[in-house]
Amino acid sequence: MASESLKQLTLEKTIKNQAQLFLKQLNSELPESMELEYEGFYRRGFFVSKKRYAVIDDGTIIAKGLELVRRDWAPVAKQIQQKVLMSILSEGNVDDAVKSIKKVLKDIKTGTIPMKDLIIHTQITKKLSDYKNTGPHVVAAQQLKAKGIDVSKGTIIQYVIIKGKGLIRERAIPYDYSDGNEYDIDYYINHQIIPAVSRIMESFGYTKEKLIELGEKEKQSSLDAFF
Repeated sequence: MASESLKQLTLEKTIKNQAQLFLKQLNSELPESMELEYEGFYRRGFFVSKKRYAVIDDGTIIAKGLELVRRDWAPVAKQIQQKVLMSILSEGNVDDAVKSIKKVLKDIKTGTIPMKDLIIHTQITKKLSDYKNTGPHVVAAQQLKAKGIDVSKGTIIQYVIIKGKGLIRERAIPYDYSDGNEYDIDYYINHQIIPAVSRIMESFGYTKEKLIELGEKEKQSSLDAFF
């Protein structure tokens, strides 16, 4: 196993050196006002589109346009997307990615995910009174304002979606005032976890429906243990 890893590292080093030599030669033939730069060597990559992709460089995931690097997604969604990408890009192991998804779905359903990992961050971009469409972040901001907290353009609102009746936006509350509440399991599965992983896993035959079934099977297995 160690010898295989050494061979892989040697191959990667050779390819990088060849790329640098090729770039040097090419630049020598270009006009003085033009120059190509070497960005990096990536053994594996995953591309949704030219503006949405992830590559791995020396064990580090570099992503653009995916939920992993976006502020308006809960940490739990970012973390599972990171694990899925690492399994696929670093190890080429789809099975490990599936195991990680099963685990986070189980943790969500059993209520063991810390509330801090469910925070969604959204910036207020104008006066609250100017919002025509009242999204969850606006509702949470209005609650903060009602408590005497200053909320203005540029304020970052941290909120969670709690269990209850009504529209999603009606169940958004500021994280700082979420103690004593339970998070909405269905929301975090269907609007955070599944969208974040399905973007990647659909390429391997896992539709959103199949991914949701992973959580159902996990739940059934847990129930079977009691009979």
